[in-house]
Amino acid sequence: MPEGLSAVEAGKELSEHAHHTAAEKNRQDRRISIIEALLLAFVAVLAAWSGYAAAKWATEGSLSLARANAERTLANRASLDALSTRNFDASTFNAWFTAYVLNNAQAMAIAEKRFSPNFHTAFEAWLATNPASNPNAAPGPTYMPQYQQPDQVRADQLDAQATVSYAEGAKAGATADDYIRTTVYLATVLFLAGIGSHFGYRVIRYGLASVGLAIMLTSIVLLIGAPKPPG
Repeated sequence: MPEGLSAVEAGKELSEHAHHTAAEKNRQDRRISIIEALLLAFVAVLAAWSGYAAAKWATEGSLSLARANAERTLANRASLDALSTRNFDASTFNAWFTAYVLNNAQAMAIAEKRFSPNFHTAFEAWLATNPASNPNAAPGPTYMPQYQQPDQVRADQLDAQATVSYAEGAKAGATADDYIRTTVYLATVLFLAGIGSHFGYRVIRYGLASVGLAIMLTSIVLLIGAPKPPG
């Protein structure tokens, strides 16, 4: 025992030292416990938000892809209608041309009555170019700029819209994947903070909390830079 101290005084000194050490240990344990609790609470909110955003973007991607599929179907239908109309116009022109070669004016008149409005406009413009004597005339009315096919125009527009919708769907799906990846990062933080309390060594608990904090900060940066979920 230290010189000059009685047994009672030495015991008192040792008791105070042990009490001080225990109090310091308790303070440190409370500090790391508070850090872990705050980390768990904050990360839980972030993980919930990230999961919500991932679900919203996944839904948006599915809707965009479904819209692209519907637009593509309508485009194909309009294209088939345009092809059917073009084939009909070609058949009526062949009938007229046959009558023209045979110099059958009555058959020519009957064939002209069967022309569709768009084809008739192109036919009149084609006749105005004197195709019988003009070597530079178009091969037929369907080659004239006046020959319009609204169904084909609509098909092209729908096809372009489908391409845009598909691109939007693919982008939304990729954004959903990014949010899911961030959610996994945050789930890792929850695991680290949760398992840290089972260790009796404060160094390990502080180490796990530090790693979790670093992952959380990285996740926050990713969430800030990610597109916000659609309304």
